[in-house]
Amino acid sequence: MHLSRRAFLAAATAATASTAATASRTTAPPAEAARQGLRTGFERLAADGYRTLGGQKVGIVTNPTGITRDARHIVDVMHADDRVDLGAVFGPEHGFRGTAQAGGSEGRHDDPATGLPVYDTYLKSGRPLADIFTASGVDTVVFDIQDVGARFYTYIWTLYDCMEAAQLAGKRFVVLDRPNPVTGRSAQGPVLHKEFATFVGRQPISQAHGMTVAELARLFNEEFLTTPVPLETVLMSGWKRSRFFDDSGLPWVPPSPNMPTPDTALVYAGTCLFEGTNLSEGRGTTRPFELLGAEGVDRRWAAAVSELGLPGAHFREAYFAPTFSKFQGKTIGGVQIHLHDRAAYDPVRTGIGLLVTARRVWSGFAWRPDNWIDKLTGSARVRTMIDAGADTDEVVAGWQAELTAFRKVRKEYLLYR
Repeated sequence: MHLSRRAFLAAATAATASTAATASRTTAPPAEAARQGLRTGFERLAADGYRTLGGQKVGIVTNPTGITRDARHIVDVMHADDRVDLGAVFGPEHGFRGTAQAGGSEGRHDDPATGLPVYDTYLKSGRPLADIFTASGVDTVVFDIQDVGARFYTYIWTLYDCMEAAQLAGKRFVVLDRPNPVTGRSAQGPVLHKEFATFVGRQPISQAHGMTVAELARLFNEEFLTTPVPLETVLMSGWKRSRFFDDSGLPWVPPSPNMPTPDTALVYAGTCLFEGTNLSEGRGTTRPFELLGAEGVDRRWAAAVSELGLPGAHFREAYFAPTFSKFQGKTIGGVQIHLHDRAAYDPVRTGIGLLVTARRVWSGFAWRPDNWIDKLTGSARVRTMIDAGADTDEVVAGWQAELTAFRKVRKEYLLYR
């Protein structure tokens, strides 16, 4: 892992940047607000009369998760408010209104509800994305999307790409923070090796990063961007790192079509690894990433993974027929994960345990021919160790040194207790 050590610019209470070189500012929650329950970055922005956006033509990167606690979309709210000059919307993977499946987007169109131009950012970066920001005519790009805490969930790399493009286009960048739904207690899992960088991992962070999007934005700006973007982060008030999403009082909107519940988000950081295999990761079921299986898998898999003593979950023999994706319309066997202690559950170690045992009990196990598993885990190490017969503890031990190094860097950018 190669991380620079640019100076950490400001504590959570900082209001303005100290130098033009860093060009970063954080709007922090007042102490009294923390006693009034959680408020998102958008709620605090609106409560302040949108002063942060005053005198600016604004474009916003968002999707269906950009809502108020009474389930109104923030684009609709801002468009109706004369205090905001909202001029454009930028949609990520799945699109602004969330109609596209994995690997898709909604393209360039005008939003029927507001008439605003909607630009497609999916798989765009660098100068082409900067040109979109320039063409939109905005002065400030705002980001407000609910993340789920995993490195391979693409919205955080949309954040990274948009920050880089905003800098190239000479735009200001504002991040409105939301909770990490699976807590921000710790970072877990392997750290990306740069030679394996893709849109499911641009930079060397851990597989489960344990950060909010505002914290990640500050880390990206100071550790990875060649030239920092003028950045402001509007923090939440009342959020604690130990809290799961259902403690927030916010409505859950699936951030993508196969992320129906907060429990899905918790298991996803481990079981998304099955995208790199010939087993179903549960797409096409009502429990994606909690149901895993394939033709020919039987009760032996649930028994084998249960013997590992992985904390926080029970593993049930399950049979299901996906309605799309792998094994569409076929009845297959496998495992369902039943969470019973979220605080004890380690999604990454559990994902490795499931891979190790699947390979041992099912003779048909195979990696995807393109070695997509290497892109998901961030190197070839997990795949080659499992192929060599390593057990769960041995695989997990293989990334501990790089994880320790990342945790030290991460610590400098944490904005909440």
